[in-house]
Formats: sequence, C-alpha cells, structure tokens
Amino acid sequence: MAERSTAAVDVADNSGDEPPAAKADEATTDGTAQAEDTKGASPKDTENTDGGRKRSEAIPASPDLHSGHKLAGRYRLEECVTRLDGFSSWRAVDEKLRRAVGVHLLPADHPRARSVLAAARSSALLGDPRFVQVLDAVEENDLVYVVHEWLPDATELTALLAAGPMEAHDAYQLVSQLSQAMAAAHREGLSHLRLTPGAVLRSSTGQYRIRGLAVNAALRGITAERPLRTDTEAIGALLYAALTHRWPYGDDAHGLAGLPKGLGLIAPDQVRAGVHRGLSELAMRALANDGATASRQEPPCTTPDELAKAVAAMPRILPPEPTFAAPPAYQRTTYQQGTYGRPSSHPSAVTQPVMPAPPAPLQSRTGRVLKWTVSALLIAALGLGSWQLAEALLDRTKGSDDTGVTEPNEDDKNKGDKPAPSAEPLDIAGATEFMPDGSGIKQREVANTVDGDRGTHWVTPRYEGFANFGNLPQRKQGSGIIVDLGKVRDVSGIDVSMYRSGQTTTVSAASPDASSPSTTADFDQQIVKRTVAGPTLKETLDKPVRTRYVLIHITELPADGTGGYRGGITDISVLG
Repeated sequence: MAERSTAAVDVADNSGDEPPAAKADEATTDGTAQAEDTKGASPKDTENTDGGRKRSEAIPASPDLHSGHKLAGRYRLEECVTRLDGFSSWRAVDEKLRRAVGVHLLPADHPRARSVLAAARSSALLGDPRFVQVLDAVEENDLVYVVHEWLPDATELTALLAAGPMEAHDAYQLVSQLSQAMAAAHREGLSHLRLTPGAVLRSSTGQYRIRGLAVNAALRGITAERPLRTDTEAIGALLYAALTHRWPYGDDAHGLAGLPKGLGLIAPDQVRAGVHRGLSELAMRALANDGATASRQEPPCTTPDELAKAVAAMPRILPPEPTFAAPPAYQRTTYQQGTYGRPSSHPSAVTQPVMPAPPAPLQSRTGRVLKWTVSALLIAALGLGSWQLAEALLDRTKGSDDTGVTEPNEDDKNKGDKPAPSAEPLDIAGATEFMPDGSGIKQREVANTVDGDRGTHWVTPRYEGFANFGNLPQRKQGSGIIVDLGKVRDVSGIDVSMYRSGQTTTVSAASPDASSPSTTADFDQQIVKRTVAGPTLKETLDKPVRTRYVLIHITELPADGTGGYRGGITDISVLG
C-alpha cells in the first residue's frame, strides 16, 4: 500500500481523553501509564469498566525494547511514543522501502494479542484510503506487532479544535467524510469504538483520515453492545466540538471545556452564536438524545450510514468566499491633471507639487532664424523624396512597355522563401485541476501554471510504490491542468514547461461546443499523443483545431530519487 504524505502525528493515538462511548487509559508524554479515570465519558459508558478492559485480566509488562531494535530485519524502532497497559507504540523506519511507519508492540502471551492480530488483519483487508492503512501484522519471537502508515504531513483534529471552532464548511466536510468512511467500514463488519479527536487526521489537501480502525479498541480491550450507535455518537461529539469548541458532556476532555453542570445536552446553536442551524440539528440527532432539537423533532441517527444520508440530504454548504484587500485609492498625478486641468473631486490630504509651466517658445531674433532654417530643410527633404519616387515609377512603367512583362522586385522574389509567421500565445482566461474522480490534489497552485512565471509551479504530492500516482483508486486516471481560453479559438500548438522530465503526458482539446469538460472522453481532439515529456513539451499542428478548453493530462510520474514519484507543471502557453 502506498504511503500518502499528509505535521508529525502520534501513531498510537494514546494522547487525549476518553471517547464518550468507551473508556481507555491515558499516558504521559514519556510513555508511562497514569492512573485511570472516566474523564470525558458519558455515565452510561463507565459501568462495569476499568479503563476499557475486564478487571480480571492479568496484563504482562510491555516488551523491553530500545531504539535501534529491528523487527523482521526491516523495521528499525526509532522513538517510543507510548508505553502502557502491556503494549508500546513506536515511530519506526521501514529500511526496505525507506519510509517512516508506526508500530504497535505487545507480548505474544498478552490476553489481547489474538484480538489485536485479528483486528489488524481485518482492517488491512478493507483497503479504504480514508483510513490509515495497516501494512503488516505479525507474530514473531514471542512478540506481536502491527505496522501501519505514518503520516508526517497530517494535522490531528485535536490541534485543529484547539485553534477554535471551525467554519461551517469545514465542519460539514468533517461530518460528511467521517460518516461516509465509517459507514463503509461497518458494511465490512469493522467498528472503531475509540473515535476521538486524536484518531482523526486532516491532510494538506483537506481530506480527513481515520487511524486505529478496530486496532485501537483491541489494544485496550474496548467492546460495545451497539458498535454502530457508539461510532455514530462519537462522530456527533466531534461535530459538536467543531461547531462549539466545547465537549458535549459535563467533564472537560481532549483539551476542550465540557458543558456547564446541570444543563444537560443543549443544541450547539444555543452554546455559541452564529452556528449553522442545519449542522446544529445534525449533531443533536447523532448524539444520544433521542433526536430532540430546539425547533424540530427528527428521528435520531443511530448508524453512520443514516448519518451520512442525513448529511447528503442537507443543502450543500459552500466554502466562504475568498477575501481580498481593498486596493488603495487612485491618486491622480499632476501630469494627468495638467497645468490647466480641473482640480480632483477627491482632494488628497497631501498636497501634490505643481509642475511649473514650460517656458514660452523662443521669441528672440535667433529663435525666428532657427525656425525658418528648420522649415527650409524639411521642405527640401520632401522635394527630394518626391523626385526620387517619381523617377522610380517612370522607370518601372518604361520596362513594362518594352517587354510586356513586369519584372518582380527583390522583395517579391524573396517573398516565397520567407517562413510563415510563427504562432503567438493566446490569452488564457483561467485554469483548473483535472479531477476525473472528483478529488483534487493541489488546486490552490493551479494558477501558477498560467501566470507566466517560471519560478512558480503546480506540483503533485510524493507518491510511494507506483508511478501512476501511487496506484490510488482516486488517481487511476492521473491528473493535470485544464486551460480555459475564455472563448472558442483556433489552437495551432502548445508549449508546456514541465516541473520535471520523464512525465508521461498527453495534450488534447475539447470540442468547440463543450461547456465544462471534466473527463477524458470530453477531450476528443488530440494535440500531442501519449509521450514521455522532457523539460518542455512543444507541438505545432499542421491544421489548427477549434476549441475553448485544452487538457494537459499526466498519467505517470518520474522517480524523485528518494524511492517515490512526483511531477508537476511550471508554465503553459497555448499557441494560436
């Protein structure tokens, strides 16, 4: 499975407080276990539990390993992130594939070793990119270890919530992506049971990913009678926290203050002003409150699938419009106003210096002589030019009368030898990222490809394992840039500066009547057939094509020298 680059994170997800539906242990920053409590858990979830495990379990000590220890001859342990409850979690390096990974370790005789192995192997079979992938699950030399992805560029939801409440669009994306992902997991018989802010990561592209599916609960011995309801309530708690910056229970948890004592569960729009009403009602339907809201009586959402359908039924929440600084007030210069110009209707606080009037023309005797001399020279030049022109015309007429054939002049002789005028770059109205499967890569960088600046680029993330964008399901058709010329034009060629040599690329144009092409089938006029491009990709057509939209389509990326694959585009010129 390919590692997807997405700030460094705690692989074991052992920091933070307990989720509302399951109790678990806490650890200090140096990995030692602390006393257990039920902080942040709802009262119904703390009955007959002891940190999420049976009281009769005998927990052996966690494996006594150190940095530098190597598992299976390839996984070198680097840093212990957590050590508690008989297991430890590490940041490690896969020396075979030269990438960072996370490792959970516990003794083979640990009472939960069998369930951890089973949970890890089931999670690995899911293969859903919305979850942090399990890469290996092995029992070897009296040890059980689970290897999973390490996402150095992702941001934990705990850090996002610490910065304050989310915008409505971000909260909408959170609940939509989490509910859809968990609905897919439950269809395969997998539950999380420990879906806390520490278990949710947001990548640099805005995609949310869930870590510890089934494995985190198995490590702590957490079970639930109604796993569907437990995970749904956990998603509702995350949405509630995103909208209000408060944890929806009486105790503080995950760095957030709980609700005031004695008030019970109140709707998010009653906790904080300006909360989106639809999202507020959705959070209440997901939490354990029988679906009661401030203004409506809707049935509760008891499964992630029901929650995902409720999100889909809502009007889509668009991202906020980008804000731009107002341009400075236009200042008229004294040159534009003129010496005799009318004063500006918006006087400036700073008085502009007035240019002195130009001196009057020479009125002396010398000035008059100079003017007459210049005039005489001009008249003489005009007369001489006229005489030479007339003589040339007479000679040409005479030659025509003598032979009956007009000799071509030198310019006419050489006219046929001159090459056709070269194509000129057309004006580009805009550019968008080619997203055949609906998900973008670096949409904010697309404008760099049409700004005429060779120092700016649109660059893909680094993909592991496969040149075809990591062989990810949403990247099977590759990516690229769609250029909009603003109107239908005659396109006679293309000139593209590539970010790196070795990218497999095609260039094609949409039909003249296309309005918003988004798939490869919409671009049916070929400009450059499939080729491995060098630093630049240039092509001139014998016959121009008429189109408004041109696609530069990248299907395979070159190796970046570190075991991964990466590419991109620097600048695009469409010639006409």
